[in-house]
Amino acid sequence: MKKPAPAKIRLIVVDDHIVMRMGLVTAASDQSDMEVVADVESGEEAIEAYRLHHPDVVVLDLRMNGLGGIATIRALRAEFPSARIVVFSNYARGEEVYQALRTGASGFVVKEMKLEMLLQAIRAVHTGQRFIPPEIAVRLSERVLTQLSDRETDVLALMAKGKSNKEIASLLHVAEATVKVHVTNILTKLEVTARTEAVVVAVKRGIIDLE
Repeated sequence: MKKPAPAKIRLIVVDDHIVMRMGLVTAASDQSDMEVVADVESGEEAIEAYRLHHPDVVVLDLRMNGLGGIATIRALRAEFPSARIVVFSNYARGEEVYQALRTGASGFVVKEMKLEMLLQAIRAVHTGQRFIPPEIAVRLSERVLTQLSDRETDVLALMAKGKSNKEIASLLHVAEATVKVHVTNILTKLEVTARTEAVVVAVKRGIIDLE
């Protein structure tokens, strides 16, 4: 008796760029062990599609209009704790990788990488593994080694906008002396001696973005 074909990995593809999304749909559909059950352009649609299809793996862009990638991961994992998510993004600085994995993603692939890397990630995550390419692991380790607290990150982001200690204290509703302590800790952890250097290093490592 002929053995039944193994079940395919059922995917939802989420990307607000239609050309990229259609390319992913085509590439995945060409794989003998994968099928795309839905492709959508927003986080809100991703959640609705998950409720309808209960896929094996979600392939998700990180920066989208409306509900962003991190918020979408958080919402999916809150409603579906076993959801398996691979981030596929142009943006992969240390902080973004850290936040995606901390929120519940199991894999992270950069769009500039070869397609085979994404297919490997999908298969690995489907089996319950994490998939973090070496290049991404380096960025993640740089972020983790920095170990800025959430409050220090807030202070650093305001420093990047040119705010003085007094202005930062007012915005965060803390004493100016407290801000000075945070600044000192930030300089120490980033191994720099000046506020400008701290901002440059933080942007390079993906701890903050300059908007």
